[in-house]
Amino acid sequence: MTDKVVTKNKVISIAYTLRLSSGDLIDESTAEEPLLYLHGAGNIVPGLEKELEGAGVGAKVSAVVSPDEGYGQRIGDPQEVPRSAFPEGAELQEGMAVVAEDEQGQQIPLFITSLTEETVTVDPNHPLAGETLHFEVTIVETRDATLEEIAHGHPHGPGGHHH
Repeated sequence: MTDKVVTKNKVISIAYTLRLSSGDLIDESTAEEPLLYLHGAGNIVPGLEKELEGAGVGAKVSAVVSPDEGYGQRIGDPQEVPRSAFPEGAELQEGMAVVAEDEQGQQIPLFITSLTEETVTVDPNHPLAGETLHFEVTIVETRDATLEEIAHGHPHGPGGHHH
Protein backbone atom coordinates (compact mmCIF):
# COMPACT_ATOMS: atom_id res chain seq x y z
CA MET A 1 0.00 0.00 0.00
CA THR A 2 3.04 2.28 -0.40
CA ASP A 3 1.50 3.86 -3.49
CA LYS A 4 -0.63 6.12 -1.23
CA VAL A 5 2.30 7.20 0.94
CA VAL A 6 4.46 10.34 0.73
CA THR A 7 7.80 9.29 -0.76
CA LYS A 8 10.39 10.69 -3.17
CA ASN A 9 9.20 11.38 -6.72
CA LYS A 10 5.52 11.43 -5.80
CA VAL A 11 3.30 14.41 -6.50
CA ILE A 12 1.65 15.23 -3.20
CA SER A 13 -1.53 17.26 -2.76
CA ILE A 14 -1.88 18.88 0.66
CA ALA A 15 -4.38 21.06 2.46
CA TYR A 16 -2.55 23.13 5.05
CA THR A 17 -2.36 26.14 7.28
CA LEU A 18 0.87 27.94 8.07
CA ARG A 19 1.07 30.09 11.18
CA LEU A 20 3.88 31.89 12.95
CA SER A 21 4.60 31.39 16.66
CA SER A 22 2.47 34.52 17.25
CA GLY A 23 -0.51 32.62 15.81
CA ASP A 24 -0.68 34.87 12.73
CA LEU A 25 -2.00 32.99 9.69
CA ILE A 26 0.51 33.29 6.84
CA ASP A 27 -0.83 30.93 4.18
CA GLU A 28 -3.29 28.12 3.62
CA SER A 29 -4.80 25.82 1.04
CA THR A 30 -7.90 23.63 1.09
CA ALA A 31 -8.68 20.06 0.05
CA GLU A 32 -10.68 21.56 -2.83
CA GLU A 33 -7.71 23.68 -3.91
CA PRO A 34 -4.67 21.87 -2.49
CA LEU A 35 -1.02 22.74 -2.87
CA LEU A 36 0.76 20.28 -5.18
CA TYR A 37 4.47 19.64 -4.81
CA LEU A 38 7.03 17.06 -5.94
CA HIS A 39 8.32 15.27 -2.85
CA GLY A 40 12.11 15.17 -2.65
CA ALA A 41 12.62 18.04 -5.12
CA GLY A 42 12.93 20.89 -2.62
CA ASN A 43 9.56 22.42 -3.59
CA ILE A 44 8.68 22.98 0.09
CA VAL A 45 10.81 23.80 3.14
CA PRO A 46 13.04 20.88 4.23
CA GLY A 47 11.58 20.60 7.73
CA LEU A 48 8.04 20.11 6.44
CA GLU A 49 9.15 17.68 3.76
CA LYS A 50 10.84 15.52 6.45
CA GLU A 51 7.71 15.57 8.62
CA LEU A 52 5.48 14.46 5.72
CA GLU A 53 7.76 11.60 4.60
CA GLY A 54 5.91 8.29 4.95
CA ALA A 55 2.52 9.81 5.79
CA GLY A 56 -0.48 8.30 4.03
CA VAL A 57 -3.45 9.84 2.26
CA GLY A 58 -5.82 11.27 4.85
CA ALA A 59 -3.09 11.66 7.47
CA LYS A 60 -3.06 14.85 9.51
CA VAL A 61 0.43 16.09 10.35
CA SER A 62 1.36 18.88 12.74
CA ALA A 63 4.86 20.16 12.12
CA VAL A 64 6.85 22.85 13.90
CA VAL A 65 9.71 23.85 11.62
CA SER A 66 12.72 25.77 12.96
CA PRO A 67 14.27 28.58 10.90
CA ASP A 68 17.20 26.28 10.04
CA GLU A 69 14.77 23.79 8.46
CA GLY A 70 12.53 26.53 7.04
CA TYR A 71 13.62 29.77 5.40
CA GLY A 72 16.91 30.06 7.30
CA GLN A 73 18.25 32.47 9.88
CA ARG A 74 18.29 36.16 9.06
CA ILE A 75 21.55 37.29 7.43
CA GLY A 76 22.51 40.77 6.36
CA ASP A 77 20.34 43.85 6.43
CA PRO A 78 18.00 45.54 3.99
CA GLN A 79 19.67 48.04 1.66
CA GLU A 80 18.38 50.97 -0.34
CA VAL A 81 19.36 50.94 -3.99
CA PRO A 82 18.56 53.49 -6.68
CA ARG A 83 15.49 52.66 -8.72
CA SER A 84 17.71 53.20 -11.77
CA ALA A 85 19.49 49.93 -10.88
CA PHE A 86 16.37 48.13 -12.15
CA PRO A 87 15.31 47.87 -15.79
CA GLU A 88 13.34 50.87 -16.99
CA GLY A 89 9.62 50.19 -16.80
CA ALA A 90 10.00 47.23 -14.44
CA GLU A 91 6.79 46.82 -12.43
CA LEU A 92 8.19 46.53 -8.92
CA GLN A 93 6.04 45.75 -5.86
CA GLU A 94 6.62 45.25 -2.14
CA GLY A 95 7.11 41.57 -1.37
CA MET A 96 8.35 40.80 -4.87
CA ALA A 97 11.42 38.60 -5.23
CA VAL A 98 14.14 39.84 -7.58
CA VAL A 99 17.52 38.41 -8.51
CA ALA A 100 20.77 40.36 -8.55
CA GLU A 101 24.23 39.20 -9.62
CA ASP A 102 27.43 39.71 -7.68
CA GLU A 103 30.84 40.40 -9.26
CA GLN A 104 31.42 36.67 -9.79
CA GLY A 105 28.11 36.25 -11.63
CA GLN A 106 26.46 34.43 -8.71
CA GLN A 107 22.72 34.99 -8.48
CA ILE A 108 21.50 36.55 -5.24
CA PRO A 109 17.78 36.44 -4.40
CA LEU A 110 16.49 39.67 -2.86
CA PHE A 111 13.06 40.68 -1.59
CA ILE A 112 11.61 44.16 -2.07
CA THR A 113 10.48 45.59 1.27
CA SER A 114 9.64 49.16 0.23
CA LEU A 115 9.63 51.51 -2.76
CA THR A 116 9.82 55.23 -3.44
CA GLU A 117 10.09 57.12 -6.73
CA GLU A 118 13.89 57.17 -6.34
CA THR A 119 14.80 54.09 -4.29
CA VAL A 120 14.01 50.42 -3.76
CA THR A 121 14.75 48.77 -0.43
CA VAL A 122 15.81 45.14 -0.85
CA ASP A 123 16.38 42.52 1.83
CA PRO A 124 18.60 39.45 1.31
CA ASN A 125 16.28 37.51 3.65
CA HIS A 126 13.10 35.70 2.71
CA PRO A 127 10.20 37.39 4.54
CA LEU A 128 9.88 34.28 6.75
CA ALA A 129 13.61 33.97 7.54
CA GLY A 130 14.22 33.66 11.27
CA GLU A 131 10.64 32.51 11.92
CA THR A 132 9.51 29.22 13.44
CA LEU A 133 6.79 27.84 11.17
CA HIS A 134 3.74 25.98 12.47
CA PHE A 135 2.05 23.76 9.88
CA GLU A 136 -1.18 21.78 10.10
CA VAL A 137 -1.29 19.52 7.04
CA THR A 138 -3.71 16.95 5.65
CA ILE A 139 -2.45 14.67 2.87
CA VAL A 140 -5.18 14.90 0.23
CA GLU A 141 -3.73 12.76 -2.55
CA THR A 142 -0.52 11.18 -3.83
CA ARG A 143 0.42 9.99 -7.29
CA ASP A 144 3.55 8.92 -9.10
CA ALA A 145 5.30 11.83 -10.79
CA THR A 146 5.80 11.64 -14.53
CA LEU A 147 9.33 11.46 -15.91
CA GLU A 148 8.86 15.00 -17.21
CA GLU A 149 7.85 16.27 -13.75
CA ILE A 150 10.88 14.59 -12.18
CA ALA A 151 13.16 16.07 -14.86
CA HIS A 152 11.69 19.55 -14.33
CA GLY A 153 11.69 19.24 -10.53
CA HIS A 154 8.05 20.19 -9.98
CA PRO A 155 4.53 18.93 -10.66
CA HIS A 156 2.61 19.90 -13.77
CA GLY A 157 -1.10 20.56 -13.74
CA PRO A 158 -3.65 18.98 -16.05
CA GLY A 159 -2.50 19.15 -19.65
CA GLY A 160 1.25 19.13 -18.89
CA HIS A 161 3.69 21.92 -18.21
CA HIS A 162 3.19 25.60 -18.99
CA HIS A 163 6.66 27.13 -18.77
